[in-house]
Amino acid sequence: MSHARTLTATRALTPVLPVVAVIVLLALPDAPGHEGGATLADAASGAVVLCCAVRLLYHRRRPLSPTAAVVLGMPVVGIAVAAAGAEVPGTAVAGFSRYLQIFVLVPAAVLLLVRDRRDVRLLAWSVVGLAVWQGAVGVHQYATGTGASYMGREIRAVGTYGPDDIMAMVTVVAFGLVCAVGLALGSAPVRQRVWALVCALLLVVPLAVSFSRGAWIATVLACTAQLVLAGLRRAVRVGAVVAAVTVILMGQFGVGSALLQERLSSIGQVAHAPDQSVADRYALWAAAADMWRERPLTGVGLKGFPEHRDGHASLTLSSGSDTEGAGAAYRKQPLLSPHSMYLLVLGEQGLIGLLTLAGSWLALLVLGLRRLARARRAGDPGLDCALIACGLLVWHLVSFAYADIGGPSTVLFAVCLGLSAWWALARPDPTFPEEAAAR
Repeated sequence: MSHARTLTATRALTPVLPVVAVIVLLALPDAPGHEGGATLADAASGAVVLCCAVRLLYHRRRPLSPTAAVVLGMPVVGIAVAAAGAEVPGTAVAGFSRYLQIFVLVPAAVLLLVRDRRDVRLLAWSVVGLAVWQGAVGVHQYATGTGASYMGREIRAVGTYGPDDIMAMVTVVAFGLVCAVGLALGSAPVRQRVWALVCALLLVVPLAVSFSRGAWIATVLACTAQLVLAGLRRAVRVGAVVAAVTVILMGQFGVGSALLQERLSSIGQVAHAPDQSVADRYALWAAAADMWRERPLTGVGLKGFPEHRDGHASLTLSSGSDTEGAGAAYRKQPLLSPHSMYLLVLGEQGLIGLLTLAGSWLALLVLGLRRLARARRAGDPGLDCALIACGLLVWHLVSFAYADIGGPSTVLFAVCLGLSAWWALARPDPTFPEEAAAR
């Protein structure tokens, strides 16, 4: 009996709790910090890395398998080369630290702290909880006209993050929706799957009133991939239910308004009649590509895009984007990135940086999909973990075509990348024999 109680207490004190704390801190109103500065969640992510290092020393374990070390360590090469070639050393050091934190250290720490599928589900439900909270705040902003300014009306849902981080709430909501879909498609008890499905359907509303075309596209593709990977028959059934309930929710909450319909129709017009935001994005993309042509192998250096932007951008680029609402005064927000992670890396880190960073993500996707296929054939009860990991990775790979990192949701991206890495790369924890048996 005492042994059982000890085992239960040990499991309750899971080493992944510091990662949960990072997610919880993103729910606080002051989480964004001051205009893109370090946040409480960023500080907590540093504590996660420290906890991981202490745990490794205490258990005297080898940190990573050779495959994991290569896949997660690949981005370091491009980041280091770009930092060495930067024109402003101080900015390069800050950029090197940030990239190392987001793309290497935090994902590796999450990979090592997660022990088994129960830890993955704990993190997934934490992300869903954060998304529901931020989504509820966003829907309230839309309904009461207290959100960020959009088309002259303060109705854009931004959660607690404000208009300066316009993509933060929708990114959190999208992560939560993908996690909820993965949980709903798994083999957990029926009650948990039903709650996951309810959360997924509810999160459609704040996703819609964020008016973010890019997030819509990435979420639809990621959830579609999850449905297909879970099985075609289930994909058809669940897809029909989701479509029906989504139509009902959109009608009930008034989401199917003229503004939303106009935003949806504009997705097909970005190449023919782009609005100013799309025109700015095209100009920024062209500037990043021009920087790459100037220095194809190493780019202009970490954090070098703002400094080199005006020398490569066309005259169609505006001076900045207008932001106001959600309790903030009007301000002109400068356009300091190309709003495409691939082009940002290509312009600042060159081919070396793009191949190492994107190559790491593609390797995770291939390894994750291969393990998912084995899990399906073996009837693995951890299929929900596979769907969560692969769904989040697909979301990032799609979203990074027209979005980049920045703002309070960046550290959550690092946590999600760690979840994907755990499914693709983790070895069984010898401390927990049931995990080894499950694999």
